[in-house]
Amino acid sequence: MLNVRIRELRSARNITQVELARSLSVSKQSISNWENDNILPSIEMLVKIADFFSVSTDYLLGLDDKKYLLISGLNEEQIAHIQQLVDDIAENNQK
Repeated sequence: MLNVRIRELRSARNITQVELARSLSVSKQSISNWENDNILPSIEMLVKIADFFSVSTDYLLGLDDKKYLLISGLNEEQIAHIQQLVDDIAENNQK
């Protein structure tokens, strides 16, 4: 599950394995090994991956399917706009 989550999150953000590796200060081979389920990242790296993608470690491990948006630093009007976008997208997905 972890390998799939990392690949999905990376692909959704349109970043390459090289770009992710650079952001996490690891080799491209490490990213490839994680995504191909050859090796698992360390606990410390799991936390770095979760922070990078703004998800929980439980989400990465497949223990939780909830997704969160980091909205710290936004004002109430900006948060309301984001909520409206999320609501509109969810409504369109139900059609």
